[in-house]
Parts: sequence; structure tokens; C-alpha cells
Amino acid sequence: MTLDRRTRGVPGRRSRAAVVLAVLALGAAGAAAGPVVAAAHPPVESASQAPPAPSAAADFTPVTGLPGEYNAVTDVPGVMVGQVQATTAPYQTGTTVVYFPTMSVAGVDQEGGAPATKETDLLSPLNSNPGVNAIQLGGSSMYGLDATSGIIRWLEDRGEGVGLGSTGVAPIVPAADIYDLGRGGDIKARTTAEWGYLAASATATGAVRQGTVGGGTGARGGGMKGGVGTASVYLGDGIYVGAIVIVNSAGSPMNPANCTLWGAQFGIGDEFDGLATPLTRECRPAGAASEEVTPDLNTTIAVIVTNLPLEKAAAQRLASNAHDGMARAISPIHTLGDGDTVFGVSTGTGTPQRINDPAAGRQLNQVFNAGASTLSRAITKAMLSATSVGTATSYCDRYPSACRDMPQLAQWRTACDAPVVTPKTFKEATKKLAVIPVPKPAK
Repeated sequence: MTLDRRTRGVPGRRSRAAVVLAVLALGAAGAAAGPVVAAAHPPVESASQAPPAPSAAADFTPVTGLPGEYNAVTDVPGVMVGQVQATTAPYQTGTTVVYFPTMSVAGVDQEGGAPATKETDLLSPLNSNPGVNAIQLGGSSMYGLDATSGIIRWLEDRGEGVGLGSTGVAPIVPAADIYDLGRGGDIKARTTAEWGYLAASATATGAVRQGTVGGGTGARGGGMKGGVGTASVYLGDGIYVGAIVIVNSAGSPMNPANCTLWGAQFGIGDEFDGLATPLTRECRPAGAASEEVTPDLNTTIAVIVTNLPLEKAAAQRLASNAHDGMARAISPIHTLGDGDTVFGVSTGTGTPQRINDPAAGRQLNQVFNAGASTLSRAITKAMLSATSVGTATSYCDRYPSACRDMPQLAQWRTACDAPVVTPKTFKEATKKLAVIPVPKPAK
């Protein structure tokens, strides 16, 4: 596959729940009503290695080497995304869920020095776990891993997970979170199980909102506002590769020589049409001191998905190769203060492709390389979609001449629904999460 490289634009005490509800009430006016529940992808039967066909609109015909219909991870059949967030002080965080209606093979590769992750050992090819039901990409760092409990409960309520016989099910939900603690004003304003439940309830197919949303709400990248980005590519023969990322890097996605975004050179089709090299006066304002990124606790996290059937080892290799795409779009990368983590997932059915099968090498390399390039593009889209929050200035606000001819940004920033967490929806989720009360000890 040949990528179209751009020439232009390479550039009394209250309970904890009561406190949470009181804070969220400040931003309740005009907020979205409850979460949106969407139907899953229809099941697809496959008796061979051929991947399932996507459920695209009748008037969309995929073209090899170009993005899918939505240029999003949801172009890959069998993938849904849900996001929730809150930006009313002291909150500036959120949760993103990538949901697989059919349990899917997954692997992981973690390269940063300070990860906040959960259930990643399960994904090792050495372990017996068959796959994942969902993956969380969240905010609130190690505290935000609590949100997975809500996703797990949502899946349990639907009967999805590893079967436990008459006992029930065990949903498998690995997670990686970014460091955004205190960016809204208080370290205790963070995501909980309720946020995970609401994000899972909002999962849908189709377009995915990007920028300051979901797990990327409090993200920063290289001293600028970061956020959520997503991209896809069609490889032909029914095979797609998609990526979704939260950019919260210590390193910069920007080339300091001319203030262009490193990852824009990997753009395909017209996705970056209108993106220009910033004017010199914006890139190097007269009298401005050279800017240094303040060391911080960071992390860039992503999920790469294909519908080519893969074994677990190949899924892990998909994740590993994707880190190359992260390195092409952010510099420096994988620092000791980053927790850079990539999940690789296959939603395909049929005989899985194996990395020790010489006959599978060409197709596997094509998918692995596409995963890296698609992640570079998703990182660039995250930076372009981000909007300024507080002292975190977005790339497009810092360099307006670069983005002024990109009408597509408005669509990226507003696509689909991404519910705001409100007192009403938080209370509803709390009720859903109720468990059997602990009985009084026997006398």
C-alpha cells in the first residue's frame, strides 16, 4: 500500500457520592439528557479466513489505501465507541470505551516508563484468556481504573464475558489511563465506576467525536492541549485497520523547525486538506523566549483494531509495531514519565493468521505497517481536533493560520454524541451499580 504523503500542511460530613453530585450539578444546565444506547454490529458468519464484511452505508464504496467511511476505528467491523466527560471545575476528565460486541482476540505492548494499566497480563500469548469484551482508555490515572468496574457491570448486565456456568459471566476489560489529575483544580475530581457504566451505555457505531472529549478531556501533548483522535484505512479484500488514541505526551507532536505536526506527512486522501505550515510570526513570535516543555507525568494510549483474523501473538505484534507510529508523530517518546501503551485487537473470525507462518507474512506485515501509520494519523487528528481549556492552548489556537482552511475540524469535534456526566446520569448509574447489601454478622 502506498500512502499519499502531503506536500502542503506537513507541518457535617457529606458522602463521597454527595460531593461528586454537588460538583457535577454546577455544570448540569443544558447538559445532555441520559446516555445513548446503540445496537451492536449485526453478527457475521465466516467459514474461512475472509474477514467479516463491514456494515457501511449503501452509498459508500471503500477504496483501497484510503480511509473508511468515517475515518474512525469504528470503520472496522465489530467495533463500537462510547465517551463521557465533565469539564466543570474541579472536573476536567472523562472515559472512553472501545466495545467489542463479540469477544475479540487482543494483545498489548507497553513502552513508557510510568503506565497506569489493568488486566494487561491476561493478554499475553502465554496465558489462556480468549479475548476482550471492551478496552478502557481513560483519564484520572490510577484512580480512573475504577471506571472499569462500571464497564464490567454493564457487560455483566448484558450477559457478556467468559462463561462461568450457572454462576454468571466474567467480562474482560483491560484498561490504560492517562495522567490528568488535578487539571480541573482538585485531584479528587476523578472518574469512578459510574463513569465507566455511562460510557459503556453510550457506545455506538459510526462517527467518533474527537478532541476534548472522553478520556482525552484533560489531556495535554507537548505543552499544548491534547485529546482523542481516530483514523482508519481500507486495505482491500474487506480488510480494515483502525486506531483510536488519547494524546497526553511529554514529547511534542510538533516539528520545532516550522511548527508543523510530525504526523501530518502520513495523511491519506483528503483528511488533512487545508492544513498549512504556520506563519513565521506565529511559529516564532518576535521577542518570544524559546519554549521548553515542563516535565510532567504523561502517557499516550491507543487501541489498534483490524478485522483480519489474528492469533494472540499476532495481536501483540500489531500493538508493538504501532509504537513506531507513535514515535513518528511524537518526539521524544516513551520517556520515563510516560506510560505509553498500545492494545492490538482482531475482530475477525475464521482461521487466525499466525506470525510463525511464512505464508501469512506479507498480509501480516501490511496490517502491522498500516497500524503504525494509522496511529500517526490519529495522533495528528487528536491535536487538530483539540480545543483550548484553561491554560492549555490547542494547536489550532496557537497557530491559527495552520488550521483556518480546515472546515472538517468542526465535524471531527462534534461528531456523534458524547454525553456530559450530570448529577442525574450519575445517580442513574449509581442505581445500576447497586450490589447485594452486606448482611449483618450472625450473632
